[in-house]
Amino acid sequence: MIKTNYSNLILFILFVFFIGCNPNSKQSASLDVESTVANAILCDSIKANLKSKVVFNSSESLKIVSWNIQDLGQSKSDDEIDFIVNAVKDFDLVAIQEVVAKHPAGAQKVAQIAEGLNRKGFKWDYRISNPTNSPSAKMSERYAYIWKTSRLDIVGSPYLDSKLASKIIREPFISKFKLKSKNIAFYIVNFHSRKHNDQPEIEIEHFQYYLDRLSTQKLIIAGDFNLSEKHKVWNGLYKQGFKSALNDSKTTLKQKCKKNKYLSHEIDNVYFSKDIKFLKSGVIDYVETCANLKAARLISDHLPVFLEFTINE
Repeated sequence: MIKTNYSNLILFILFVFFIGCNPNSKQSASLDVESTVANAILCDSIKANLKSKVVFNSSESLKIVSWNIQDLGQSKSDDEIDFIVNAVKDFDLVAIQEVVAKHPAGAQKVAQIAEGLNRKGFKWDYRISNPTNSPSAKMSERYAYIWKTSRLDIVGSPYLDSKLASKIIREPFISKFKLKSKNIAFYIVNFHSRKHNDQPEIEIEHFQYYLDRLSTQKLIIAGDFNLSEKHKVWNGLYKQGFKSALNDSKTTLKQKCKKNKYLSHEIDNVYFSKDIKFLKSGVIDYVETCANLKAARLISDHLPVFLEFTINE
C-alpha cells in the first residue's frame, strides 16, 4: 500500500510539472499545485539554455553582469539559487538589485550564491548594502556585489549614496574596484529605480554629476532603470561621453506568452563612461520559448544583462 501511494505521488508530480512547462496545457489544473511543483523543480530546458549562452571576445577583458533578481530572499529555493550561480559564474563582477531587506533571508541568499560560485573553480567575495533609506519598509531593498578575487580587488567599503537618499526611493550602491592585472581602478553604481509610472527620470537625472563627485572618468552605472536608453534623461550622460551597453534590447518577461513573444520592456542596462572600452554586451535569454516562461519567472521577471570591456589606462 505504501509503495502504491508513493508511486502515485511521483506520477502526479511529474504530470503537474509537465503541465507547468507545456504551453499547450489546459488551464484546469490547480495553479497552486503547479506553483508548488514548479518551485521544487525547474524546467530542464531553461537549465540547458544556459550552456554556451555567452562567448566573450577576450580572456583579458572584464565581464560585468547586472541582474534584478526579483524578491531575492526566502522565496528562492536551492534549485533556483543554483540556477542563478550557473547563470553568472563566467563573469568577473555581479551587480544584483532587489535583494529583500525586510528579512535576513535576503542577505543569506546572496551569501548562498557566493558559496555556490566558490564551488565552481574560482574564489569569490561579496558585499551587501544596508537596506535603502526608502519611504517604507516595503519599498526598501538591498543591493549586492559579488566578484572574482583573482580578477578584482575592492577598494574601501561600498556605500549607499546618502546624498541622494532624500531624492531617490532606493539610493544607489557605489563601489570602487581595482583590476589586479593592471592596477587600474574604476567605480560602479548599482541602482534600482522607482516604478516606470512614477517618473524614474527624476532620480536618474542626478547621475550626470557622478563623474565630478567621484573624480573619475572610469565609471559604470548598472541596474534596472525602469525606462529605456532612448529617454531624454540620459542626454546629460551621453554629452559627457557615456554610452549604453544595450540598444533596443528587451530585458523583462511578460506574465503570459503568445506566439513566442515573452519579452516586454527595455529597462535594464549598463551605462559606461568614455574610459571604458566596449567589447561586447547582451541579454542572457535562457527562456527562448513560451514553454519555458513559467519556470523562468520563478527566477525573476528580469533577465541578466552584461558588458564585456577593457579600461583605458
